[in-house]
Amino acid sequence: MKKLLIALAATAVFASCHNNADNAAAIESAKQAAIDSMNMVNAKKDQIETETKAASHKKRSTAAPAASSETSTASAGTAAPAKKKGWSHTAKGAVVGAGAGAITGAVVNKNDRVKGAAIGTIVGAGMGAGIGAIVDHEKKKKEAAKQ
Repeated sequence: MKKLLIALAATAVFASCHNNADNAAAIESAKQAAIDSMNMVNAKKDQIETETKAASHKKRSTAAPAASSETSTASAGTAAPAKKKGWSHTAKGAVVGAGAGAITGAVVNKNDRVKGAAIGTIVGAGMGAGIGAIVDHEKKKKEAAKQ
């Protein structure tokens, strides 16, 4: 009887150790997926900024000198660089919320990490987008009050 109990205890210990390794691998996988997603977004943002800078530099170098005062005021208006349009707070909130939700969902759901990460991503993106929309709305109200 003692041998049977020892064998069951040893099996339980090995099974629990193996399960923790799987859990740790699932958590690391979810973390890496979130990091890769954020890196991809940053790379795309950098690429857009580079293209925008190259386009504005090209416009400046191809501008011809003005012959009259009318054309000089018109060209000065078009030569001004356009205001850089960045991400809205809604978009930033959705991306950050999705990453945080994926990690949290994978950690919280003990039975199925992938399902937890998927649900966490959806909930986190929704919450982040909602909070970002509130911030955008407040920002528009402040800009309207200034004008």
